[in-house]
Amino acid sequence: FTLTCSDAMFNVYFWWSKFDVIFKIQLEFGVKKLSLAIYWHIHQPSYKIEGAYLMPWARLHAVKDYLDMVLFLDKFPKLKLNVDIVPALLDTIIDYTNGYNDIHSELSVANVSAMTDEEKSFILNNFFTLKVETMLYRSENYKALYKKRFAQNVCNPADFDERELSDLIALFNLVWIDSVHYERYPRLKELWAKQYNYTQEERAEIIDIHYSIIKEIIPTYKRFLQDGRIEITPSPYYHPILPVMLDMKSAVKSALTQENFPKSLKLKQDALIQIKLAQSRIKEVFGIEPKGLWMPELCVDSKTLDLLSSAGAKWTIADERTLSDSINFQFVRDFRGNLNEPYHLLKVYEYKGKNSNIDVVFRDRSIPTLINFEYCGIDTGMAVYDLMDKIKTIQNKLLTSPDETHLLTICMDGENCWESYQNDGNDFLTSFYSELEKDETLETVLLSDYIEKDKHKKQLNKVVSGSWIDKTFQYWIGETTKNKAWSMLENANECYLKSVKFADNEILEKAHQELLVAQGSDWFWWYGEPNNSGQDFIFDYMFREHLKNVYKLLDCKIPQELNESLITRVDLPLKYPTDNISPRTDGLISSSDDWYCSGNINLLDGPVYRENKNVDKIQFGCDSDNIYFRLYINKNSSDDGGFIEKINQFFIYMRNKTEVHARAHIRLIAKTENQYPIFEEKFEKELALTFYKENMYPPRLSACLRENIWTLANPEGIKVIKRDVVDLTVPFDVLGVKHGESVELFMANTDSGVKNNYIPQEIMLTLTRK
Repeated sequence: FTLTCSDAMFNVYFWWSKFDVIFKIQLEFGVKKLSLAIYWHIHQPSYKIEGAYLMPWARLHAVKDYLDMVLFLDKFPKLKLNVDIVPALLDTIIDYTNGYNDIHSELSVANVSAMTDEEKSFILNNFFTLKVETMLYRSENYKALYKKRFAQNVCNPADFDERELSDLIALFNLVWIDSVHYERYPRLKELWAKQYNYTQEERAEIIDIHYSIIKEIIPTYKRFLQDGRIEITPSPYYHPILPVMLDMKSAVKSALTQENFPKSLKLKQDALIQIKLAQSRIKEVFGIEPKGLWMPELCVDSKTLDLLSSAGAKWTIADERTLSDSINFQFVRDFRGNLNEPYHLLKVYEYKGKNSNIDVVFRDRSIPTLINFEYCGIDTGMAVYDLMDKIKTIQNKLLTSPDETHLLTICMDGENCWESYQNDGNDFLTSFYSELEKDETLETVLLSDYIEKDKHKKQLNKVVSGSWIDKTFQYWIGETTKNKAWSMLENANECYLKSVKFADNEILEKAHQELLVAQGSDWFWWYGEPNNSGQDFIFDYMFREHLKNVYKLLDCKIPQELNESLITRVDLPLKYPTDNISPRTDGLISSSDDWYCSGNINLLDGPVYRENKNVDKIQFGCDSDNIYFRLYINKNSSDDGGFIEKINQFFIYMRNKTEVHARAHIRLIAKTENQYPIFEEKFEKELALTFYKENMYPPRLSACLRENIWTLANPEGIKVIKRDVVDLTVPFDVLGVKHGESVELFMANTDSGVKNNYIPQEIMLTLTRK
């Protein structure tokens, strides 16, 4: 209903969801139009070594994300999108279009009967790599195979028959395909409906459809370019961190350690080449001169902007924190996450250096975080309502602005977060774009169009260095292993520079390309702490192979260091203890050798850094008296180097496997109806560790009194030490587990009691008291 008064109109909106009725009353005094730049970044590194692709992620994301992310434009005639494509990824897409395979796709079409045990093990170790809750759980057969694979620590190919392996291969490749393509390729529906007993020919059909989808990507982008519906920008060719290449002194200042630090990279010229090659590649493939460039990981500083300007770039983008530091203005948000004063973030800035002139836009950092990590876990209607409410709140605060034009930039990774959404994020994006189209006071724009027309640009006198994470570049340099990788790159570059005067030009060009590939950000991101891909050893191998190729091409002796892996220990996502442990529980990293035989659970990040992940890794094991846990806290989950500013709880649910006692359901709040079956299990004991920022509260132990009734229990004997890490000791006697009996357990991270994730997923850990 509408209430009217003399000069104002009150609009009262009702929003209904499963959980609440939300009333919103908005007072409108002729709202100013707000422009939105929606900017998706798609990026995978080059996985090609000696003409073969070692990893499948570019192909799998191509069929899951790259095409359907722009096909939304066919549904929404007013919608305009900005897309950043890393040229190295563009090369990979073109290779797949021309018939290239990766190891996974080759095995996917192979005869299972003729496979070696090594190939079967590869399939069992790699064809479950996906988001379990939203992808694997779509198939009952896939779930059953998953349970069987991870029900025991050792994976024996003999435990799986040919039918199971064939089904696993087929289902893995099917669930990666976005649901929109099931409507576009009717054969996919038939293949999905089968679920069991896939033949080799059917698996080949699935891979053929993968290639058909990939072949559509570039023509579809060209079509929308011609229609003026998208703008395409590149990142520097192989996604390098330009501020590190341009200014080692800046990198030294932010380094965690000087150990293995390179002396002088001498990569300034290569930084310019990475930009120029990227611009040329976009023009070659799409027939356009790109006006803007996306700096990898939004890493910028003044020298980077000067270099971009010298290369002819008209604009670039950076993070909200970079703007805050550069103009000495603190962006303060209220308890709902809304900016108190959004004006400065909604402007285009003109940066003028000594010999440069380039425009810079700055992204809102709160909205991408919500889309990446929060909205996937709640009802789609509620998520879109909240997002639109935040956008409209920003718009309503523009009434006092002296300017008529304002730009809200929503800029983020365009592929990885959708794995956490049901239906690959299609429902969320469809609803969001629909709301934008219906609102006449909002418009989506192409960045270059908006920047060229904007008459209210603000001057930017300085740019403080920073990335999308923080003010430093320590995620790519400054840690011991990362520094070692840079030093190895530095040595290979020195070899190249010494050979320039006498080597053949064609050979020099090939050697130089290997160096450019090795400058990519991904190698350094996965080396060392704190990130873990679960496949770090493959990244390590590819990085060293590229550097080896430099020496081979230039006929120089390959240094021994390139034959030795920088990965000193391969941590699987889940590894059971290899022996009993009785570690010192002092909370100190220095006692880590005591945990050598422990089990290990890595909470993987994926390509997007998980800001709200509270624990990076868990080690566990037991002796005849106690169960031991070591929790590695995510030190980068907040600005103060500790937990994020919420009440965070770490739960351990336990039960005697051998002798069944009274049990009760777990007491965690779920965000959605889509749950793991483990949510239905019952347990006998509940141990809760509670954290707020750097503080840890005493552990709380609860026990099942009788069927489905919990009561507080005596935690005597349970010991918790928090220093570098959190060490936890739980006596078997407290759990009522006798010698020869086993305990089943699983763990969960929560924010204020709301489940974030289960650890491990799907299965329970089993430990036996000897």
